[in-house]
Amino acid sequence: MPNPPAWVFNLADETAGIQRALAPGITARIFSGQRAMVSVVRFAPNAVGTLHSHPEEQWGFLLEGDGVRVQGEEAVQVRAGDFWRTPGGVPHTIRAGATGALVLDIFSPPRPEYARPGEGFGTAGTGPETA
Repeated sequence: MPNPPAWVFNLADETAGIQRALAPGITARIFSGQRAMVSVVRFAPNAVGTLHSHPEEQWGFLLEGDGVRVQGEEAVQVRAGDFWRTPGGVPHTIRAGATGALVLDIFSPPRPEYARPGEGFGTAGTGPETA
């Protein structure tokens, strides 16, 4: 089978995309377009993201696993198949369950700090890590 064109990606290809280590046990692969950005985020079992916010709107899709989605003042149990919308400026995070999680995030517009490899949530730090 020939190599796919540069605009075709695969969720299982852990080497594709811009690599970011968001927090201990949380890695992301970023794919950016002109008006939107996709982030494929892998959570190790029981990994906890940093409570953060950013001006971009974000949609998240839980593809595998389960956990607790924290957004604003609410914490909601989520499982594979659930998805959510986070308006810009709203603090949010995820606490992965015992089997970990795979989340596909879509940002609009693209997050400038995610356009290059690195570490952290970019504009993280609007609140403490959630336990």
